[in-house]
Amino acid sequence: MSELHHLTALEQLQQLRRGEVTPRELVEHYLARIERLDAELGAFVEVTAAAALSRADTVGELPKAVALWGLPSADKDLVARAGVPTRYGSRAFADFVPEESDELVEVLDAAGAISLGKTNTPEFGMPSYTEPVSGRPARTPYDLALGAGGSSGGAAVAVAAGLLPVAPGSDGGGSVRIPAAATGLVGLKPSRGRIPAGSGFTNLGGLAVAGPLARTVADAALLFDAMIGDGRLHHATSAPSWDGGAYLNAAVRGDGRFQLGVTTSSPWETAYEIVVSPEAHDALRVAREHLDAIGHGLEEFALEPEDGYAAAFTTLWQGGAAGIPIEGAQLELVEPLTRWLVETGRRVGGRELAAALGWLTKYERRVIRQLSRFDAVLTPTLAMTPRPIGWYDPEDAMRNFAQQVQYTPFTSFVNVSGLPAITLPVHVTDSGLPMGVQLIGRPGREDVLLAIGAQLERRLNWQDRHPPAWDQ
Repeated sequence: MSELHHLTALEQLQQLRRGEVTPRELVEHYLARIERLDAELGAFVEVTAAAALSRADTVGELPKAVALWGLPSADKDLVARAGVPTRYGSRAFADFVPEESDELVEVLDAAGAISLGKTNTPEFGMPSYTEPVSGRPARTPYDLALGAGGSSGGAAVAVAAGLLPVAPGSDGGGSVRIPAAATGLVGLKPSRGRIPAGSGFTNLGGLAVAGPLARTVADAALLFDAMIGDGRLHHATSAPSWDGGAYLNAAVRGDGRFQLGVTTSSPWETAYEIVVSPEAHDALRVAREHLDAIGHGLEEFALEPEDGYAAAFTTLWQGGAAGIPIEGAQLELVEPLTRWLVETGRRVGGRELAAALGWLTKYERRVIRQLSRFDAVLTPTLAMTPRPIGWYDPEDAMRNFAQQVQYTPFTSFVNVSGLPAITLPVHVTDSGLPMGVQLIGRPGREDVLLAIGAQLERRLNWQDRHPPAWDQ
């Protein structure tokens, strides 16, 4: 018997607008699933059931035409919602309750979404896995011994297990695309500046942007349109102009034939040993075969070696951590990786940081030049299958950082270059684990990525694959 979460987010929204289900009924359905299943999954760190039900009863005051009218969602625990504990995945903020909401919360509220709480994230969103000391790990629902990736790990688990129809995440080095790949989802990292409320311009180096996690390409586009909001520009520099609802239209149509590059090279490979697993190669092969059958042009190429990338990116990552507002005794509460990043970042001099930023700005231009002959570029999303819980070294911060690079060597350079990219869950391993590929687009061309994703989805039907928790 079909249940509400078996419907796509778009189908749920259509039922809401037709009055076939009420916002309260839908919220109650998901709250019941969270209560029943999340203890072993680790998707949520805070469930705001009373507030969600109250919101469900009053969302009718908004026009039904707003983008997400009555659709449940949740806030990543790096995003502040007034009156709701926001811990940033850290013991250092265990008692913090913000008085004001972040802009992205306000945008999604205005779009009619109903937040059910806060989704799990690693400490301050710095690692690419979600195993905070302050709480539970986020586990991929396909194998509870394995991690869901990060930093939007909780959001990904919630969507993959049917605890939410869609969820917003954020991506500063792969933090939407990595957990999407580990949980069998579609995850979109937009162009820098595309989403005004999560633009990338407000953080060091412009790395982190907001983006959607969903089970289908159309659902990702639905949430993406809503996250953009009314499209008003908040910055002097922005992604190209946007027409409301355009991305959902692109995802539904799925039109076009494109010239695609294919590569397994990474800018990290001059500093670390990068080994692409057989499972990652299999995912790439599946994507290539279907893209070729659709009629896209495919050309293998390699990124130009970049000896300075590892040092410049690491300096920038440390410099970003330097601004985390923790001092004195609070530093004793954070995890070894965070402490290493904060303390080394605060020792970075202005000249060194400026040099790293300057190098990465020139690198951005070099990458865009190299990719410019393609409409999109295909890579693995991850170099390995989802990693076991506890795989990352909890004490040796430098080894931990190296492990993250070796697991996720294909994602961070896309943030540096400000380009859009999407993870697509094209493959399942012999042991039943999802494996994704990444498509990187030209500046501002999320529509091309969504169109190609829709074409692959029609052939592979990944929306019909679900983990054991789906039917529980």
